[in-house]
Amino acid sequence: MQQVTVFNDDAAAQARAFQAAGFEWLHVVDLNGAFAGHSVNADAIRAIRNAINLPMQMGGGIRDLAGVEAWLSAGVTRVILGTAAVRNPNFVREAARLHPGRIAVGIDARDGFVAVEGWAEASTLSAIELGKRFEDAGVAAIIFTDIARDGMLKGVNVEATAALARAISIPVIASGGVSGVEDIAALAASTAPIEGVVIGRALYDGRIDPSLALQAARPNGR
Repeated sequence: MQQVTVFNDDAAAQARAFQAAGFEWLHVVDLNGAFAGHSVNADAIRAIRNAINLPMQMGGGIRDLAGVEAWLSAGVTRVILGTAAVRNPNFVREAARLHPGRIAVGIDARDGFVAVEGWAEASTLSAIELGKRFEDAGVAAIIFTDIARDGMLKGVNVEATAALARAISIPVIASGGVSGVEDIAALAASTAPIEGVVIGRALYDGRIDPSLALQAARPNGR
């Protein structure tokens, strides 16, 4: 948090650019909220929502049902629950029951073990163990982030993502470390049922061309 790089000071304009590029979903994280334990960047997130027509998933600092329902009511398509999945799994289950198809679980892992509170704390729970806890909960997706690679442009962890996708029936979305189109192609080529991939920094600094990213994600046009 002490080393911040601002790529664009207009979040809504950035969202419009991503929509214009042809992306199918927008992934938003309230990073201050993840540390604070409550939503912090609400104004910016509402501006993003009003600027685009894309479905949008959002996480960071959402710790109770009131927070979930506030964001769903504000037009967020899918709410991501991360720390709450470890600290309060019954809350996640209840949210998924009340809002089927609109709750995702964010699993942030380092060396295979889940980290919480904006990655500040490690747990003794493995990513696969956590994923299996929600098999029958009606969770829409798991966003799996290898936090040792996130923002580091070291390459996505295809092996860990594929292992999780094979171990559970919930759709898995890869995140963390995507540095080039080859990472997207490697995920698409995997025999594991990987649903998609979140790209962040590599888009902002121009390492990945959006059209090439989308092409790599849809081999044979699928």
